[in-house]
Amino acid sequence: MGIPSARMEDLQSLVSIPRVWTQLERVEERLLEASTADDPYLTKIAQHLLIAGGKRFRPLLALLAAEFGDPTDHRPVEASVSVELIHLGSLYHDDVIDQADIRRGAVSANANWTNTVAILAGDFLMARASEVAATHLSQESVRLLAATYAELVEGQTRELQLQNDLTHSIDDYLQVIGGKTASLIRTSARLGAMAADATPDVVENLSEWAWEVGMVFQIADDALDLVADEATIGKPAGSDIREGTYTGPVLMAARGPEGDRVRQLLVDGEAPGEEAVAEVIRIVRDGGYVDESLRAARARLDRASDALGRLPEGEARRVLETLGAYLLERVEAVKA
Repeated sequence: MGIPSARMEDLQSLVSIPRVWTQLERVEERLLEASTADDPYLTKIAQHLLIAGGKRFRPLLALLAAEFGDPTDHRPVEASVSVELIHLGSLYHDDVIDQADIRRGAVSANANWTNTVAILAGDFLMARASEVAATHLSQESVRLLAATYAELVEGQTRELQLQNDLTHSIDDYLQVIGGKTASLIRTSARLGAMAADATPDVVENLSEWAWEVGMVFQIADDALDLVADEATIGKPAGSDIREGTYTGPVLMAARGPEGDRVRQLLVDGEAPGEEAVAEVIRIVRDGGYVDESLRAARARLDRASDALGRLPEGEARRVLETLGAYLLERVEAVKA
């Protein structure tokens, strides 16, 4: 998942630290190097999503976190490469699970080739992430990446268990997005800080900040699926509903005054038609459930700000303060 409806120029205006952008260019070079296989066919598939683009939010966080230590060391770049390879590999697997046709505005790897090939390419990228970490980073960093990938798998498995189920709780939903999204965003900041030899207190506070922002990241993405158009998010609105993935606002609507109608439209085991999806989105929007979800996200941003307040003052802290709010502001702009 990318930053909701973000543009690279937006990020460049927010992150006014030239060194970070120079390092991010090196990250791009290293991603191409690390995703190159001996077999040209595998290289083409493994680099399919990489070449399609993306905002590199996770590497950007790793590099920003490194600003709280020694950012000139080569290791923060390698940490950034590791987390992005994990992320890219997980996207290949997600698209197979979701039977997706489009990713980042391009044909998904599974649709362009086959499910089997897409899974193998995802496995290859994950393996290369471990290889980069083992070569350039600490043993603790390798362990952290492995534990994070386990969290991603647990989050995905939990989501599959809850598919087409309108009875599960908001807490269940939060557990899913914690595993699928926030865990890797937290690891991105933590790994970047560790690679720059930041102090233990700084590492912990950055991790706390990144966890809350990671949750906001996914809540905002889920909100956009309900309020934005295909041109904004790169996929049709209501895609989560079509897949039977019911996010916070939909779960709230199912418990609201029009809950019976929502449950009637989203019959367990049956794919909803376009008219049903459109009506559920209307109920969710008119009922104020997107706004309610965003209010909960703002409370998380407050906790993230508390963690930032315990970090050394400076340009990097100022940038981090703006990033979380930016995620929600993009949703508000679309929703308006």
